[in-house]
Amino acid sequence: MAPATDRPKVDVHADAARPSRGHEGDLDPDCADGYRESGLGYTRIQGALKNPGHSVARSTVANVPKDQGIPPAPDRPSSWRTFLRAHWGAIAAADFFTTEVWTPRGLVTYYTLFVLDLRSRRVHVAGSTPTPDAGFMAQAARRLTDAVDGFLAGHRVLIGDRDSKGTEGFRRIIQDAGVRIVLTPVQ
Repeated sequence: MAPATDRPKVDVHADAARPSRGHEGDLDPDCADGYRESGLGYTRIQGALKNPGHSVARSTVANVPKDQGIPPAPDRPSSWRTFLRAHWGAIAAADFFTTEVWTPRGLVTYYTLFVLDLRSRRVHVAGSTPTPDAGFMAQAARRLTDAVDGFLAGHRVLIGDRDSKGTEGFRRIIQDAGVRIVLTPVQ
């Protein structure tokens, strides 16, 4: 790569640097120069051009896609809720609920593992047992990740809490199937 001093300076005429007013919504009185960025990252591109020594106005960078007939990218909301909604099809969440059951031996607590598909809000009961040990958890993980009809087929992320019932074997089977486990923060 040649040093920046060997490169020609970009000479931009003042009229060429002015954004066109042909697109409705380009004018934004809240922005310093009166024009919105349209989510294209014009300032970022301008900064990247400075690295090799090119000095270009942000408005010139904004005009290049317009001059080539490329419409502005849609505004991209950046809230966590919007992010989750955009990726709901790939995210599932798992947890336990308990049920008290009367048996001949008395009251027994059953632990039920369930998984929720965030997009469809469909709930899958992976299993229920009075003793959620490593064997139960491994079997539940194998059923959830079955290639033919596993509930987690097509999911890339499983959100879970930090419950000790989520054994190392359970996590390993889930992760080996290509599903990343994200643990919720400690509360």
